[in-house]
Amino acid sequence: MTRILDTTLRDGEQTQGVSFSPEEKANIAKALLELVRVDRIEVASARVSDGELKAVSQILDWARIEGLDGRIEVLGFVDGGKSVRWIRRAGGRILNLLAKGSEKHCRGQLGKGLEEHVQDVRREIQYAQDQGLAVNLYLEDWSNGYAQSRDYVYAFVEALADAGVEHFMLPDTLGIMTPDQVFDAMRDMIQRFPDLRFDFHPHNDYGLATANALAAARAGAATVHCTVNCLGERAGNASLAEVAVNLRDQLGLKLSIDETHLTRISELVEYFSGKRIAQNTPIVGEDVFTQTAGIHADGDRKGSLYHSRLSPERFSRKRKYALGKLSGKASLAKNLERLDIHLSEENQRKVLQRIVQLGDSKKVITLEDLPFIIAEVLESEDYQHVELLACSFNSAMDLPSTASIRMRFGEEVLSAAGSGNGGFDAFIKALNKLIRKKGLSLPALVDYEVRIPKGGRTDALTECIITWEGKQGRMRTRGLHTNQVFAAISATLRLVNVLVHRTLHDSAS
Repeated sequence: MTRILDTTLRDGEQTQGVSFSPEEKANIAKALLELVRVDRIEVASARVSDGELKAVSQILDWARIEGLDGRIEVLGFVDGGKSVRWIRRAGGRILNLLAKGSEKHCRGQLGKGLEEHVQDVRREIQYAQDQGLAVNLYLEDWSNGYAQSRDYVYAFVEALADAGVEHFMLPDTLGIMTPDQVFDAMRDMIQRFPDLRFDFHPHNDYGLATANALAAARAGAATVHCTVNCLGERAGNASLAEVAVNLRDQLGLKLSIDETHLTRISELVEYFSGKRIAQNTPIVGEDVFTQTAGIHADGDRKGSLYHSRLSPERFSRKRKYALGKLSGKASLAKNLERLDIHLSEENQRKVLQRIVQLGDSKKVITLEDLPFIIAEVLESEDYQHVELLACSFNSAMDLPSTASIRMRFGEEVLSAAGSGNGGFDAFIKALNKLIRKKGLSLPALVDYEVRIPKGGRTDALTECIITWEGKQGRMRTRGLHTNQVFAAISATLRLVNVLVHRTLHDSAS
C-alpha cells in the first residue's frame, strides 16, 4: 500500500508570494487530516520564525487531542540540535532531517566529504532520538546524486542504514527525472536496501511530477509526496488530487484519501494562498466536468458515451454542458433540464441561435444566463421583475461613497439611498433597503471577480462575476459594462430577478 504525504504547508509555502498565517495553516492541516485523510503532512521548516513556531504548536495541540500528532512532520537541519529543540518546543514528534543526497551538494555547499557528513548526520539523528523524536531523512538532490555520483548515494544510505531512520526520502529536487528513470532508480534503491523504506518527493519542472509519482509507486515506494494545487518552488510539486486519483485508477492501489473533499481542499488552499488555479486544472478545475461540444452532449443523452471513471459525482460535483458557439440542441436540452424549463422545438431553435451569436462575440454564457437569454429571445417578461430605472453616485477622497437608486419591482417604483466603502458597497446598502420591503434578502457574497480584456483600452468592457452562497446553494451571476461598478450592479440585478422569480413561483405553487 503506497501512502501519501502532503507538504503544502512546508514545501508548498515556498511558492513565490505564498505565506500562510498560523490560523490558515491550522485550517489547512485539519482539512488534510480529517476530511481528505492524507496519511502524513509536513507542516513547516524549523527555526523559520516565531509565527511559524506558533502555527506548528497550534496544529500539534489540536492533533494531540485528536490522536493525529503522529502524522505531522517538520523539516529540520543538521544544525547541532537547534532544529530538534525547536520541534520539541512546538510539541512535535517527527523530524524530517535534511541531508545531502549528492556528492556535488555535499562538497559544494558544505565543503565536506562523505564520511564527515555522515558523522554529522548520525549525531543529529541520535540527538533527535534521545529527545524522543522519530526521524525521517531527506537526501536532498538525490536525483542528481543518483545520476552523477551513484556510489556516494549507495555509501551514504549504507552508512545510515542502522541509524533507526523511519523513511529515507528521495527528492527529485530540480524535477529533472523522467518516469522511466524514476522507476529504475527507485527499484534499484528498494532492491539494494530491502529492509529500508523509501519515499519519493517529485518536482514539476518538466511537467512530469504526477507521472513520476506513479512511477515511484509502481516501483514500490512506501510514500509519495505532493501538494494541494501543485504549490511549490518554481513549477511546484505533484498535485495531491492528480496523484491520489491516478494511484487509484491507473495502478489500482488502495488509499485512505476521501476524494469527495479534494475540490474543497483545493478551494481552501486557493483562497488562503492567493494563487488561483486554471479552470481546466485536472480533477479540481472549474471546467473539467463541462462538455462544450454539442456532439458530446448528444452522446451523453444517448447513453453516457462521453463519460469516464472520472465522474463528477465521485468528487461531489456535477456535470455541466457549456453554452456557446459550439453548442448544439443536446447542450441546450441538458441545461433546460437542469432549470426545469420546457420550450417548444421552435423556441429552442431561436434560443440556440442566440446562444451561438453570443458565443461568436466571445460572450461567456453560464447556466444562470440562460433564463435571461430565453426571456430576451421570446420577448417574455419572466426574469424581468426588477429593473433599475435610475442610479447616481457621489465619491470623494476620505469620505464614504453614496448611492441613490430608483427601481421598479413589478408595477411598483421605489427609491432608496445608501452609503458605503465605494460605489458598489453603497449600491448594495441602498438595494438592501428596498428588497427588505419585499421580504427578500441577498445571499452572502463569497467571491467577486473582475475581468478586463487584454489590449490596454481605457474603454474596454469589464466583466464582473459574483458568487453568492444561499440556502439553495451556490450561484454565480455576471454583468458586463464599461464601468466596473455598473458591471457589478448588473450581476447583482440578475440575482435579484432570480430571487423574485423564485418567490413568485413558490407562492404560485
